[in-house]
Amino acid sequence: MGAAGMPQQGLRPEILAPAGNAEMLSAAVFSGADAVYLGFAGFNARRTAGNFTPETLPGAVAFCHARGVRVHAALNILIYESELDSLAAAIECAAKAGVDALIVDDLATAALAKRIAPGLALHGSTQMSIHTPEGACQLADMGFERAILARELSLAEIRQICRKSPIETEIFIHGAMCMAVSGQCMMSAFLGGRSGNRGACAGPCRLPFDASDLRPGQPGRACHLSLKDMDLIPYMADIMDAGVASVKIEGRLRPPEYAAAAVTACRLARAGQPYDEALVRDIFSRSGFTDGYFTNRNDGRMFGVRTEEDAARTRAAAPRARELFRREYSRVPVDLSLTVRGDGASLTAADREGHTGTVAAPAGEPLAAARTDPAPALEKSLRKTGGTPFAAENCTVAQQGGPWFLPGSAANELRRRALDALLEARSAPRPLETFSVRLPDFPRRAPAGPPRLAARFERADQMPPEAQALGCLIFPLAEAGRVPEALRPKTLLELPRVMFAPGGEETVRRRMQDAAAMRPAFAGFAANNLAQFRLAAGLGLPLYGGMGLNVTNPLSAQECGRLGARGLLIHPETPVSAMGRIGAGMPAAALCYGHIPLMLTRACPLKNRPDHASCAGCSHAGRLRDRKGKDFPVRCALPQNGVRTVYNPVPLYMGDRLRELPVDWAVAAFTIESKARAAQILAALQAARPFDGDFTRGLYYSEPTKG
Repeated sequence: MGAAGMPQQGLRPEILAPAGNAEMLSAAVFSGADAVYLGFAGFNARRTAGNFTPETLPGAVAFCHARGVRVHAALNILIYESELDSLAAAIECAAKAGVDALIVDDLATAALAKRIAPGLALHGSTQMSIHTPEGACQLADMGFERAILARELSLAEIRQICRKSPIETEIFIHGAMCMAVSGQCMMSAFLGGRSGNRGACAGPCRLPFDASDLRPGQPGRACHLSLKDMDLIPYMADIMDAGVASVKIEGRLRPPEYAAAAVTACRLARAGQPYDEALVRDIFSRSGFTDGYFTNRNDGRMFGVRTEEDAARTRAAAPRARELFRREYSRVPVDLSLTVRGDGASLTAADREGHTGTVAAPAGEPLAAARTDPAPALEKSLRKTGGTPFAAENCTVAQQGGPWFLPGSAANELRRRALDALLEARSAPRPLETFSVRLPDFPRRAPAGPPRLAARFERADQMPPEAQALGCLIFPLAEAGRVPEALRPKTLLELPRVMFAPGGEETVRRRMQDAAAMRPAFAGFAANNLAQFRLAAGLGLPLYGGMGLNVTNPLSAQECGRLGARGLLIHPETPVSAMGRIGAGMPAAALCYGHIPLMLTRACPLKNRPDHASCAGCSHAGRLRDRKGKDFPVRCALPQNGVRTVYNPVPLYMGDRLRELPVDWAVAAFTIESKARAAQILAALQAARPFDGDFTRGLYYSEPTKG
């Protein structure tokens, strides 16, 4: 098959390697990767990697395609309206360079790609938080060809998705893991102004966040948000059996030796052969690896930090790893046809895709007649393709008027030149057809006054009586049965951002069906994952977009509207200056108060405490102490959706500046507050009073610069 198909020998899963820069790309390809993924044009989730530019991308693609290696370009960050023109140009550039797929997160990127380059495959980034069968099916409905699944899944969950998904699935097999579910983390953005959703994560989870029993104000020392790297290479047979189409090695910020070691291990494991496990560990680990999610062992053993001993092992292992890409892995099957005449010889190298390279070598003097059959020796010379991308499959030797004796050195030179000519033919550009797209003129919302106030509560018993007068209330789906009947017509039921609990997606589906049958009817559902557009179909209640859909621009909002959303909550990392045109034509909301959920995580940081090693008897509440002595609340919703939430201890507050929010609704989100505290804050919001303690404006007044 061609570069855009599955591996040359039809092997599955595809081995997908990181290419943070040109050197790493070369190492990944030379060690045998089937595909590489790379960052491009600044719109990718690893801004600090070397990445590729419009000038260097075509050469990188040609290098890979000549060797039968596919190229996936990552344009997987959240986009602001001011960047849409540049994003469109980046998509066009990627298509003209001939990349095989775009890895996308924002729905705006997907929408533009389908219009600009309809022949370009779309892969849903792990930032989309796809972790259920309906999520994969939703991507299929939207024209995606692959779903890159969340890293937190068990083998059984992966099997279920692969069995039901109409499109390819990709999983991470090796490398670093975010503590938070990808696409649902705001820690770096709110603590340091560098958004992971915008490709600029500062990695705050690697800093001390200590769950230990510390005295008040004592700085945290332990790193209880730092997960070990995952390593699922030992489970390659199970992954193949599950039906996974591609296994991804994380690590665009790592050195070339890391890519080569991981690629080689994956390639050997796929073939059922032993590999150097010690080298894989030594080239990079955080005191070992974890398979906790994959094997359903989510405990304290998942956590680890990088030590000096780990670094010393890496330095010692680097020379061994460099040997893995010193010579190029031979993978492209070729047929070699040699013709020998008395006055010289010619050789044609042909691949399976119709490319050929033909060279001739006139003899300085007439060739001598051979005394014995020269074909076996000549064929042996032709098959010496080691160190090139090519593997000789069929070699034929034709003698015209002979047999003639052709020196081995001459045959070797012909082979070298013919393969070079074939490589050049395979390097020819393969641009995809592109179309010019004119972005619509998104109108700016012109609110007549301050936005109306809505309130979201974690529990029904948290709501103070004063809240009942508000025009809109929001409760989690699990609270549906506890919402007073009189309030249902103005209550939205918030669907969970992730559905990891036992029975996960089916439990949510059943609860949605039960809630839709209640009378009087609820005002609708608030979707927080793409899967929920399918779950809500046919239930008869309106659907709105919640925080988990990560809407930061008007085109993404428009796409949510096409999917059925009647309104949406703008992502809280969106500056006020970028809000005005989002969702024009449908109700839009923004947070005006709340302890921002910095992390949504399936692993439990509290399990680093000896008294929390088991969930039995746990209060489902705790805290993490940072290195400055500040406590970050942790709450567990294990019975509802299988996740824990780490909250910002300092709330977002806009009560005294509500008029500056260019939205229809301002939402006060209550999570860890008591009923009495919720009443105080609602009163302050309604009176437009300043906050009575420490607070933050978040990123509302930051400049929407490119991630």
